[in-house]
Amino acid sequence: MRWLMGLAVLLLLAPPAGAAEQELELSAGGRTTLATLRTPASMGPDTPLVVMTHGTLAHKDMEVIQGVAKALEQRGIASLAHTLSLGLDRRKGMYDCAARHDYVVDDAVAEIGAWVIKARGMSRFVFTLGHSRGGNQVARYLAAGEPPPVAGAVLLAPVTAKAEADLRASYAQTYGKPLEPFLKQATRTVAAGRGGEWMDVPGFIYCRNAVVTARAFASFYAADTGQDAAALVARLKLPVLVLAATKDTVVPDVVASFAPLADSSGGRVQLDRIEDADHFFRDLFAEDAADRIAEFIKQTR
Repeated sequence: MRWLMGLAVLLLLAPPAGAAEQELELSAGGRTTLATLRTPASMGPDTPLVVMTHGTLAHKDMEVIQGVAKALEQRGIASLAHTLSLGLDRRKGMYDCAARHDYVVDDAVAEIGAWVIKARGMSRFVFTLGHSRGGNQVARYLAAGEPPPVAGAVLLAPVTAKAEADLRASYAQTYGKPLEPFLKQATRTVAAGRGGEWMDVPGFIYCRNAVVTARAFASFYAADTGQDAAALVARLKLPVLVLAATKDTVVPDVVASFAPLADSSGGRVQLDRIEDADHFFRDLFAEDAADRIAEFIKQTR
């Protein structure tokens, strides 16, 4: 009996016959970026395709992105998970904290847009998805100007304005020195037209004793209206699904941030909670997220 149960599990996890996985490259902003295209067996121009953006300093192959992508494939939905370049060519894996940092938040907007255009050549029904900080960057892309060529968006535990403020407030506790002098130096250097100058700082995002450009430091630590993902979503006209994890300790205020918008949007913005999931939707919680996303796509098409 045990071998039968094991076989059943293997069959459940196996990709559908004819499903495909392909590595792609794309030039964006002078950098070569990488992506994984996953397509179900019945892929065609009417198959929904989700362009997926990862979180802070992460990559396309991290557990939450792969887990949701593979679960969507099993539900007949294609995905295109890309790795943000963060100023590097063909970047793979987590960003190496020993490397110098020279990239700004809005670099992601152009890269997401480039992959959306690529996806539009494969499907008539393109959606965007962003996890954590990637959720904020997807919202920035959608609110950047021209109506985006997508049918809808999914924000998976998106970083909120409060989470960004908390990151600034905890800088001294985390790195042993106050943020303000370094931020003032970076802001003045950028204003003087020398944003490419290097700075030695006690910490940058998750990296201790980092070397960063002034423009990178100012981009991530200066308060700006784009850090409020809910306010960006409020400006949109397309359908948006926000998924909150009830045991999220990284961005615990997703529900509080988006609930007023969901209540007042007439159904355009949907807020759904995944019980007992943490920020990374591990294991079967990726299946739960995929169920909600598949239902959202079905409603939106």
